[in-house]
Amino acid sequence: MPRLSADTPVFHPNSQITNSVFGAYVEIGADTRILNSEFGDYSYCDRGCDIANARIGKFSNIASATRIGATDHPLEKASLHHFLYRSSSYWDDIEDDAEWFQHRASRLAYIGHDTWIGHGALIKPEVTIGHGAVVASGSVVTKDVAPYTIVGGNTARLIRRRYTDAVAARMMELAWWDWDNDRIKAAVPDFRALSAEAFLEKYA
Repeated sequence: MPRLSADTPVFHPNSQITNSVFGAYVEIGADTRILNSEFGDYSYCDRGCDIANARIGKFSNIASATRIGATDHPLEKASLHHFLYRSSSYWDDIEDDAEWFQHRASRLAYIGHDTWIGHGALIKPEVTIGHGAVVASGSVVTKDVAPYTIVGGNTARLIRRRYTDAVAARMMELAWWDWDNDRIKAAVPDFRALSAEAFLEKYA
């Protein structure tokens, strides 16, 4: 693993980045495509991800081959095909449909802080993954996921809660992901050794 930087994200080979911004200590895996998206501090994605029109929080863990903000097709039209909106690829005298691309870009997916998105998961546009939530590998997520829950399947359903509602609420109130780098570094032994409840007792 490369040494990460507060100043410059690490982009592995063949990553394609368009109109996107990245916080401190961010890493983007090889062969990943990112469009119209934001990555918060310390978040990363592994190889072969496809992420569009997304807002990724801090400390998000995104496994390989994940797709977030999967684009859609015009279901209500006479055809689904992209000749409707990528028209200039087919005809010299018809421009692309800028309005359609603006519509796509407006349908944001939100990934909360300290989340884990498993290998090959697909998260649809306008879905919010709450803080601390886990999406199991291969899941198709079409609805919002509550904070500190684990979901899985096609379509994704609740598997279990990570914490009780009270512990989840206290963890979100603590919001350790907003601590500065030095404070997080000092707390690493407790992050490693303590349960969530014990961590809250010490820091909340």
